[in-house]
This record gives sequence, structure tokens and C-alpha cells, in this order.
Amino acid sequence: MNTTPNSPRIALIGECMIELQHRADGSLQQSFGGDTLNTAVYLSRAMGGQASVDYVTALGDDSFSDAMCRSWAAEGIGLSRVQRLPGRLPGLYCIQTDAAGERRFLYWRNEAAVRDCFTTPAAEPTLAALPDYDMLYFSGITLAVLGEEGRKRLIGVLIEARQRGARIVFDNNYRPRLWASLEVARAAYRSVLPYVDIALLTVDDEQALFHFADCDAVFAAYEQIGTPEVVLKRGSESCLIRCAGELFEVPAQKVERVVDTTAAGDSFSAAYLASRLKGGTPAQAAEAGHRLASQVIQVPGALIPKT
Repeated sequence: MNTTPNSPRIALIGECMIELQHRADGSLQQSFGGDTLNTAVYLSRAMGGQASVDYVTALGDDSFSDAMCRSWAAEGIGLSRVQRLPGRLPGLYCIQTDAAGERRFLYWRNEAAVRDCFTTPAAEPTLAALPDYDMLYFSGITLAVLGEEGRKRLIGVLIEARQRGARIVFDNNYRPRLWASLEVARAAYRSVLPYVDIALLTVDDEQALFHFADCDAVFAAYEQIGTPEVVLKRGSESCLIRCAGELFEVPAQKVERVVDTTAAGDSFSAAYLASRLKGGTPAQAAEAGHRLASQVIQVPGALIPKT
């Protein structure tokens, strides 16, 4: 992977929400989370100051938004691309987990500020600046919350960024409830996939969205699109990677007791990218991804304490 020497500039685009963890005793613990934000935090930690990591989103002017920004700054995440929209609020979600650690999400996000992230006059400086980054990262959830107009503007950014040598990274994270229909979701994904350099895919999401029969079918589809590097995340099973014509299979790390699978895939993606940015091979990057994800799923919530 070619990156800018010394300290690459990385921008992650998406939504952070107020997170409520539903405890067994009925109480709620409040924190913050969101797929791309989780990846931003873990990426910032993994890079250890060897990269500039900025988060791109829109928040309100409320106390929760203030607290989010303070927590991101404490993680070393840049705030220069965070819009603060007067009178708006961030979204909210609640995590409920069963005895096996599997999670169920309840969302309140229809009026979240991020839905206007790329459509307000305040977005223009960010849209102009993004093509100068070395790496841009976004997800299927990003596509959903940006809306049709926001997606069009995102595609313009991706095209210009690639022309300037940036690497575009996409995590599929398909959430059916965020889309008006399967057809709308498919069209949105297909509109951005031609501009992706690294696809970090959860196999279950690919099958739900595109009805692929198996992993070979996924690889074949992305080969036809022309995606240079494709990573298939398969939960507790080994991940599969196709890069530069080579196929890698890297076993997952076994965990005795799974507490909460929230952010397992997000943390994998962060560790994978950090390893690749530091010169690691795809196999080494996947090992790093499995290692971090195995730690994350043993702790409640999306973000584990710093070590």
C-alpha cells in the first residue's frame, strides 16, 4: 500500500451516536459509539501518533455533542471536520445483549444532525478539503445516513481524492432498517464501489444485500468491479483476503467467553488498516485485526478502555 511518508492523513466519514448499554439489572449506562467512530478511535490508538486521524460528521450544539468532541480529542482524533449545527442533536441507540453476547440495537436517529453533513453551506470547506487526505474511510451506514444528495457529493469527493492518490476504504456494514428498500440500498452501494481500493466486507451483510451464494461469488463480483484488495470478515471463522491476485486465509482468535460483539468488525478494520499503513502484509494485518477484535468482544460496549 502506497501512503504518504511519516504521517498519513486519514479521514473517517460517518455518524457517532449517544450509546445506551442495557444492563441485566435494567439500568442503562451511557457512552458514545457508531461504526466509523469506533474504527477511528481504534485506528488512532493503533497508529500511536504515526498518523493524523480526523473524524468527519455533523453534531448539534448540545451538551452531548460537546462531550463527544471532548472524548474524541482525548483519543487523539482531529475535530476540524466536525460540523456543529445549531439546534440539532446527535442520534441515539440502545444495545441489548443476550446470554451469548449477541446484540440487538434500538435506534432513534431520524433527525440526527449527520443527515445534513454534506448538504449545508457549512459543509463546503470539508468537501473541498477531503480530496487532500491520504486515506478516506466510510461505511454502508455512512451511505444510509447521508441520504441521496449527500451520497452524490460523497462520490464527487471519492473521485477527486483518488485522482490525487488517496486510498478509499469501504466497510459494507449493511443495516436494512436504514434503507427505504433493498433496491435503494443496492443502487447506493453500486454507485460507490467502483471507487473503492480496500473493501472490508462482512460476509453475512454481502449475502443479505446482494444474495451471493458463497465467498467465491463475493470475490468474483468484486474482481469484476476491479477492487484491488478485498477482505471477507466471517465472525469467529477465519477471514479471507484477496489482494494482488493472491488469496490469504487467516484464522480468528478463539475466545472462551464472548461478552458483547459490538464493534468487533469495526475494531478488526482499524487494526487491519493500521498494520497495512505501517507496511504489514494482508495476512499480518488480518492477524492484527483478529487480535484486537478478540479483546473487544470480551468487554461490554463498543470501546474498550485504553491499555
